[in-house]
Amino acid sequence: MHSNKHDPRAITAMDLVTLQRISDPRLSPDGKSVAYTLRSTDYDANKGITQIWLMDLATKQSRPMTSGPASSNSPRWAPDGSALYFLSSRSGSSQVWKLDMRGGEAQPVTALPLDVSTFMLAPDGQRVAFSLEIYPECQGDIACSKKKFDEAAARKSTGTVYDRLFIRHWDTWSTGTRSQLFAATLGTDGKIGAPVLLSQDIDGDVPSKPFGDDSEYTFSPDGKTVVFTARIAGKTEAWSTNLDLWQVPSDGSKQPQNLTQGNEATDTTPQFSPDGRYLAWTAMKRPKFESDRLAIMLRDLKTGQTREVDPAWDRSAGGVMFSADGKTLYTTADDLGQHRVFAIDVASGNATALTGDGHIGGFDIVGNTFVYALDSLNAPADLYLTTPGGQNATRLTDVNAERLADVQFGDYEQFSFPGWHDETVHGYVMKPWNYVKGKKYPIAFIVHGGPQGSMGNDFHYRWNPAVFAGMGYAVVFIDFHGSTGYGQAFTDSISRDWGGKPLEDLKKGFAYAVKKYDFLDGTKAAALGASYGGYMMNWIAGNWPDGFKCIVNHDGVFDSRMMYYSTEELWFDEWEHGAPQYDDPQAYERFNPVDYVKNWKTPMLIIHSEKDFRIPVEQGIGAFTALQRRGIASELLVYPDENHWVMKPHNSVQWHETVQAWLKRWLS
Repeated sequence: MHSNKHDPRAITAMDLVTLQRISDPRLSPDGKSVAYTLRSTDYDANKGITQIWLMDLATKQSRPMTSGPASSNSPRWAPDGSALYFLSSRSGSSQVWKLDMRGGEAQPVTALPLDVSTFMLAPDGQRVAFSLEIYPECQGDIACSKKKFDEAAARKSTGTVYDRLFIRHWDTWSTGTRSQLFAATLGTDGKIGAPVLLSQDIDGDVPSKPFGDDSEYTFSPDGKTVVFTARIAGKTEAWSTNLDLWQVPSDGSKQPQNLTQGNEATDTTPQFSPDGRYLAWTAMKRPKFESDRLAIMLRDLKTGQTREVDPAWDRSAGGVMFSADGKTLYTTADDLGQHRVFAIDVASGNATALTGDGHIGGFDIVGNTFVYALDSLNAPADLYLTTPGGQNATRLTDVNAERLADVQFGDYEQFSFPGWHDETVHGYVMKPWNYVKGKKYPIAFIVHGGPQGSMGNDFHYRWNPAVFAGMGYAVVFIDFHGSTGYGQAFTDSISRDWGGKPLEDLKKGFAYAVKKYDFLDGTKAAALGASYGGYMMNWIAGNWPDGFKCIVNHDGVFDSRMMYYSTEELWFDEWEHGAPQYDDPQAYERFNPVDYVKNWKTPMLIIHSEKDFRIPVEQGIGAFTALQRRGIASELLVYPDENHWVMKPHNSVQWHETVQAWLKRWLS
């Protein structure tokens, strides 16, 4: 505890954007130390900067391994523990660097003319695989791609002709380039030899876009083989979820072979067993459904026999990692409002939770040493140490101790209630930070996006309930039908019913919470949501118009028909509505907010960003136009430089200030 006790205070938006964020813990091969990344904020420069830290687990002492104005990330150990490899932009572009653990300055491993976006060392330390954004027509010729990038930058005309989708994805327009996988030998001087293209003739991105990373490819234990994930693009990329696993010799001497041709849904996150005999991965069963359950698959590479490891476990696995003896697979999954690490017994498929309440952001296991990053509704991530079967974890870090020393959080608890069809639905309530027994508080009622996601026990940097509690509101949020972590049937139940079951769950959950918790003032409530949550704000405006004093709608769908023709990932809308719009127009009108504008009367703040290509900005403009034309109190906040999320520190603070002013105007 600090002796200079200040009066307790609320957490603020400024705290939120300047908190240190810990991630990606990586244990050394001997299990004696852990490398991790720590992101701090340079508020003046309006950006986050990531550095790599190292902790000795015996002494619990940490020290920074990288520093300076450039970010460094992705710490990866040499197989013998003698060095730490990482990505850094210190040279002016993103390259692989190596830090000798015996001392000295970091040395460049790659000095390529293009940015390295991800990398992985072979288990024998002889090779490195890495991904680059290249022009496919240049094939493996990196200099050719560099020349084409330079020519494109120098061109005076600005038009681009497209003949297939995607023309844009997430927040970038297509330029004809692709992310592709290369490999190179590591010389005795620590530098790479000539790179060879591993993803030869693969018309697709490796890793996938926009969020793919090094979990999408892997080396065999002997370093001779690489397995990577790719979806063949062709003309169908925008409506396909058919990611496959491809196998290729790590020297690039043969063409990649498709290992999962039989499955037209997603196959991803490949991992070899330590003895090299088995390949494990996660797979979906239903094509075009991005939120299908990810089952754990196992193939015997000797016999070719493939089976699902965990058919009875009704959770969706987030990647896999083998134990040293190959008998256990570790994974993470949403689970009843928490996000836990599980151990899956390879023989029986039995799943055992290794962590309790809260959200695991990253973990690593070496031998009997288990390190994980844990956050919760009232605590940003820190590292903890235990054993894979252990009950008692030791806290290793407290990276925000100083900033949060005098911050008081509101207490929270999970509740459940009978929702749609009286099925059990879960939610959380959080008291305002300055709660006084006997007082009633206005409510911030937050609806999560996805819609196949979960708003649970985690510390979030965009829609953080603690910050709303810090504004003096009680916060309520519901994991309505469609949420993840409650079994696949529950997740499935929202598709083709966006305005049905979820709205009923939200109404029943709101009423239940107001009745159960006497500090909630049900007459003074605001509804807030983003993405699907923003859709629900538009839907509530027309179908629950007396529920709330005001609404905050961030990046919400306003017109389902135009959404289909202007979004990028068509598989999403086609699955959620059961068909393309032209084949079943009625499916798109059934829960279309634009058809209920005549019922609107609730004051609404709309926030939308111009680089949001998932739900384009016209959806927000359309809703604002409807409000203005109907004479309903409304404001529109537009960000020209943000995507589906608000990422820049100054924009995040402005976002919170604008939302807070709106809530104050209608709830005080």
